[in-house]
Amino acid sequence: MNPAHICIARHGETDWNRSGILQGWFDVPINELGRQQAHVLADNLANSKFDAVWCSPLARARETAEIIASTLQLPPPNCHEGLKEKHFGAIQGIPKSELAELDPALLEQILRRNPAAEFVGGEGMDEFVDRVLAAFDDIGAHHPGERVLVVTHGWVMDVVTRHITGHNRNTVLHLKPKNGDCLWVQIAQQQLQAATPPST
Repeated sequence: MNPAHICIARHGETDWNRSGILQGWFDVPINELGRQQAHVLADNLANSKFDAVWCSPLARARETAEIIASTLQLPPPNCHEGLKEKHFGAIQGIPKSELAELDPALLEQILRRNPAAEFVGGEGMDEFVDRVLAAFDDIGAHHPGERVLVVTHGWVMDVVTRHITGHNRNTVLHLKPKNGDCLWVQIAQQQLQAATPPST
């Protein structure tokens, strides 16, 4: 089976990104800069010859994907629940400035993007990782030999980065994906690997 080549992109900026508020599963739309970032991303990917676009169902990812799909004259994006951001439980919607007073130790773990950090009422590390990797297995199975754009979230991209670089699930990475950043992978028969952007 030919592998699916997938470009994974982080959604455009939201006002909550700018304000330092943990979004998790809250449905926050992208702002004007986020829309500009989506158009820039579409321009940068114009020669990638995608066959399909997939996205998280959360508004910030969905709107980013819709802008790119429309610009590149592709069919509307397919939403996949498995691409949603990590659920941060009770602290979703709380500004980091407030969390610094409520639970400074947890804030430190969040700022480090520690995948093993525990969130009351949220997803555990293994639950989240299994969900994300299953989503990419599913998308890959739908598109053998094709090129796919996936618009998702920062902690989702961290999961994929650890997986394709051979790091443990609980490894702390020292690079945070920016809004509009991309990561290329390929997947066939549930084997997710790093890939280089296609030359044409």
